[in-house]
Amino acid sequence: MTRPFRIAILSDIHYACAAEQAEGDDYEYRNIRNPFVRWPARLYRNIVWQRLPLQQNTLLDRFLTEVGPVDYVVANGDYTANVAALGVSNDDAFQSAHECLDKLRQKFGDRLSANFGDHELGKLRLFGSRGRMQLSSWRRATGELGLQPFWQIAIGNYLLIGVTSTLIALPVFRTDAIAEEWPEWERLGEQHLNDIRTAFADVQTQQRILLFCHDPTALPFLWRDETVRAKLPQVEQTIIGHLHSNLYLWKSRWLAGMPVIPFLGRALKNFNTALNQAHLWKPFHVRLCPALAGIQLLNDGGYLTAELDPEAKSPARFQFHPLPK
Repeated sequence: MTRPFRIAILSDIHYACAAEQAEGDDYEYRNIRNPFVRWPARLYRNIVWQRLPLQQNTLLDRFLTEVGPVDYVVANGDYTANVAALGVSNDDAFQSAHECLDKLRQKFGDRLSANFGDHELGKLRLFGSRGRMQLSSWRRATGELGLQPFWQIAIGNYLLIGVTSTLIALPVFRTDAIAEEWPEWERLGEQHLNDIRTAFADVQTQQRILLFCHDPTALPFLWRDETVRAKLPQVEQTIIGHLHSNLYLWKSRWLAGMPVIPFLGRALKNFNTALNQAHLWKPFHVRLCPALAGIQLLNDGGYLTAELDPEAKSPARFQFHPLPK
């Protein structure tokens, strides 16, 4: 008998180096001038999302201690707190991501595969107008941090594939990018889709796919590609991050198909656009890997492990491991 392979999956670590911690946990809402925006933002962050978003580093240490023996580890994006919202082109955000990835690489070495998250590239904040997606963050992430936009690992008849959600769903994020940089983003996006098409075209009939994609906003764009769509029956699971809690995955499914509301502001409009297309997530068999910290309301953070039968005679067996605060 071929022994099962054990993989661990973690996502949305949001590590904060000393410099980012010094910004204070109220960094996202304290400078909002409009009290009708500031106070709802403060209540949402403190009660629902995270009251102390820059004080979560110990959860990564707990994961490293508790995870046990594994054959592979997949980190599914968002390594930095990204206080400045500019991605790793910002020195503080870069330091956070570097410290986080260094801990993972010291523990797991070449058994680690690390996906891109949106925090590595920069993003518009949910509240306020701060934040940009920047090519300088992309170059620093692929260069100094060594993140790969696309990767794949074969484990017998299983194929693990990692993709960069932001490059796939570029049209959604156009308003987050600098206008002069947009042609290069389009080139990178097309190159990335070509890599994905090639990989899916080469999938053999006996193979099963575990797809790793940080932000499910990308999935409808993959569905529209004929090469990818033809192989979706072989996608056993798509492991996403980004949503932090299964509560948000449930709400996303419930709100799937809602019309796009254009006057919500850029960040909320992006989220609304994703929900409009969320019914197309279903063929990908989505499974959420929560944030290590989960959300404040439910204290539901943790990580996943999966046991794979290399012959793919039985489906992967997933287990959730809570990390309560």
